[in-house]
Amino acid sequence: MKILVTGFDPFGGEPVNPAIESVKKLPNEIAGAQIIKLEIPTVRKKSIEKIEKAIEEHNPDVILSIGQAGGRFDISIERIGINLDDFRIPDNEGNQTIDEPIYSDGDNAYFVNLPVKAMVNNIHKYNIPASVSYTAGTFVCNHVLYGILYLVNKKYNNKRAGFIHIPYLPEQVVDKKNMPSMDSNTVVKGLTAAIEAIVENNEDIKKVGGALH
Repeated sequence: MKILVTGFDPFGGEPVNPAIESVKKLPNEIAGAQIIKLEIPTVRKKSIEKIEKAIEEHNPDVILSIGQAGGRFDISIERIGINLDDFRIPDNEGNQTIDEPIYSDGDNAYFVNLPVKAMVNNIHKYNIPASVSYTAGTFVCNHVLYGILYLVNKKYNNKRAGFIHIPYLPEQVVDKKNMPSMDSNTVVKGLTAAIEAIVENNEDIKKVGGALH
């Protein structure tokens, strides 16, 4: 099995992005699966295009994207991508798309076809906080999640894809009062556990993972 794992470059004035920093530290093999690492730009369309080029080059079985979610306390396994760009801030090339579909011929939303609850469950085994998330926002993270799920549904039907959000690194919150963070080693351990679950579970487990709000 081959798993393409992507991480964004820094955005929003941050000097680092924990997504690509964590991806770089992942083992080259997890649970027998080959890990292919890719840095992608925090730019609408170009991010998806770079991932698709890597899909064509490496033919991975799974595409897993990692993104920064400043303010979240845990590792968040996303379950759904929505067909909407509504950027609160500009991306890294100054695009600030408001209320536009990502693909005009796409469904309103696509569900992730990874074992999201099994991923959370396996992360918990390592005593790392994690949960299923039902919103990836409306910035480039959701843009990539929806975009890759669109491609999987339209073009790469035999592939699985998903997205994980991770908190800030500790060094990012020194000047951000009461902002949660997670150290890089813990994030890498959690991502490794999530990937283990992807390899070991073709279908998801039945376990409570919903949200009240």
